[in-house]
Amino acid sequence: MRPAILVMAMALGACQLSSVSQPEVPRAAPPVTSTTLSSSTTTTVAPVVDEVAEPVGYQPPQVLDAHAPLAYPPREPFEQEWTPFATIGDVVLHHPSRLIETIGFHESANDGARQMELLDGAAPWHTMETRDRGNGSRTAADIAAEPFTEIRSPVTGTVLRAGTYVLYCRYSDDFAVIEPDTHPGWEVKILHMENVRVRAGDRVVAGETVIADHPRRLPFSSQVDEATSAPSWPHVHVEVVDPSIPDRPGAGC
Repeated sequence: MRPAILVMAMALGACQLSSVSQPEVPRAAPPVTSTTLSSSTTTTVAPVVDEVAEPVGYQPPQVLDAHAPLAYPPREPFEQEWTPFATIGDVVLHHPSRLIETIGFHESANDGARQMELLDGAAPWHTMETRDRGNGSRTAADIAAEPFTEIRSPVTGTVLRAGTYVLYCRYSDDFAVIEPDTHPGWEVKILHMENVRVRAGDRVVAGETVIADHPRRLPFSSQVDEATSAPSWPHVHVEVVDPSIPDRPGAGC
């Protein structure tokens, strides 16, 4: 074979071999360009390999702002002008605050505590789960009241005792005990108040005389909190006791 023909044959064979046996090299994916909405800067981001497609309608999880206020159910307080809410015989009890969320009734720890009868003008109320104290289910009332509204006397009468005591052997709390004019000898007890203003011998008028600055927010959860919005309002404890009925022996501080 002539040299010129041999060279042409070899070149032709090389071209055919290259087109048949060499694997195809994949082209690199083009870069993806995204635009930040808050500025005009464009950023080039490398494509993600083998990324699983997101389902239709997919929404990425939201990142909560740690400093944003939490959303609570709306509170619907009962507003009145310190009007009556219950009676115990001839004793009439008035709401101790102008704004009340709920009244939670429960058994008093005092065996001489008297059962309350609700009036039509009472704030929304409920009877709480038993505390197994063996007394009437409405012998004590926990009244959830607006945190910074003054507390007024729930009854007309004379203050027998008032001041500070130790609640549950651990917590400082203010109280007042009033002898009602309509039933001398009985005691109307009011607990969980801040900065009590009355002292023994003072005369008080139901719904008029301010006996404390506002209800005290206790450093623990209370049973009545289960029926309130969050964060729970503090509550004032009210009960009417016949001290002539002795208490059963029990543990004390």
